[in-house]
Amino acid sequence: MTLLVLGINHKTASVSVREKVAFSDEKRRIALQQIKQQNLAQGAVILSTCNRTEVYLHHRQISPQECDEWQRSAEKWFANIHQIPLDELVSCIYVHQNQQAANHLMRVACGLDSLILGEPQILGQVKQAFQVSEDYYQTENSPFSTELSRLFQKTFSTAKRVRTETNIGESAVSVAYAACSLARQIFESLQDLTILLVGAGETIELVSRHLLRHGVKKLMIANRTLARAEQLVDTLVTETKIEVFSLENLQNALNQADIVISSTGSPNVLIHQEMVKLAQKKRHYSPMLLVDIAVPRDIDENVEKLDSVYHYTVDDLQGIIQRNLNQREQASKQAEGIIAQECADFFEWLKVRQFSNLIKHYRADAEHIRQDLLGKALQHLAQGDNVESVLQEFSYKLMNKLIHAPTQTMQSMMKAGNAEGLHLFSNTLNLSHPLDEKNN
Repeated sequence: MTLLVLGINHKTASVSVREKVAFSDEKRRIALQQIKQQNLAQGAVILSTCNRTEVYLHHRQISPQECDEWQRSAEKWFANIHQIPLDELVSCIYVHQNQQAANHLMRVACGLDSLILGEPQILGQVKQAFQVSEDYYQTENSPFSTELSRLFQKTFSTAKRVRTETNIGESAVSVAYAACSLARQIFESLQDLTILLVGAGETIELVSRHLLRHGVKKLMIANRTLARAEQLVDTLVTETKIEVFSLENLQNALNQADIVISSTGSPNVLIHQEMVKLAQKKRHYSPMLLVDIAVPRDIDENVEKLDSVYHYTVDDLQGIIQRNLNQREQASKQAEGIIAQECADFFEWLKVRQFSNLIKHYRADAEHIRQDLLGKALQHLAQGDNVESVLQEFSYKLMNKLIHAPTQTMQSMMKAGNAEGLHLFSNTLNLSHPLDEKNN
């Protein structure tokens, strides 16, 4: 198998460079078309995310001697399609071939090569990239590389195994996710609780999505501008009813909240101790969790002095995140072991497939020879030639044709002095070795 991956990611290139080599949907279609037209590959998958751009190519006709030239052609194509100097591209590109390329793909899909170790989103992005390529080749009525398809399917099952057998994705390693994880630790279930989110930026959006995925039924969003809060609600696309409040009406929302998660850009404290004290009175002093992930802080630190109030800041969450990162590091070692096993299993399948094809072609060649000579023999018989003579000639020519290639191979080994290869070859053909005869 000749597999090649060219890539740029957050480790090798700045955002400005990564932007230059990103593939839009239209550019990806053009790229797949060019790869096919230029015979760069028999199958290609293009992965393009905010943190990486990778092109996976497979071409079974490329010999080991041609790999370097093929790689250079692929690099030139990559630079040309993005209209950037080849030198600039080569300075920040990484290249893997065959086993290393397969191993890299599996590591990427399992989140081991991500900015956030073990992040799950990348697997969906890899699946989508593969699906786009499959759809393109199907639309073009072109066969998609069986080997590349099998590799990606193997990668998906490997990622599933890693998620099942390790804790790589269980620990929170982002502030938004850590805040939700903390809430789930303190309260047995979030489904029957009322949760107030203060702010409407990217972090609160991530928090909202995490909460909704965990079945939260009562969600409120308070923001300086109602329009932005309403826009966020529309973005979430959920059947859960979400109430929106302005900051002027924050106290009313606070009075209903079991959990408050706040992340705004306000330079001043928004939730004071007195506000929480009043809310607790209205709530009959039920447990209340306040998580402040804003810098500067949104919540008065004195709220933690109140009974039944649990208060955490972004620094507390960073401690949780670091512990979880350490756990993920341990899980990543397990994941690397699984990937090594699955990668070896894939190449074992590939080896069997390649040898099966070799046998298939060898048998097909033999059948072609047989049919050709049989046709000629039947012609002679139809013309009334002597049956015994025709059969003698047929069998003689068939023997010569079938042993021609093995005989040439043995002669080449003899000339090269390859005694070990000759011995192995003769054993395979169940022949007596010349040295054995000499000793008898």
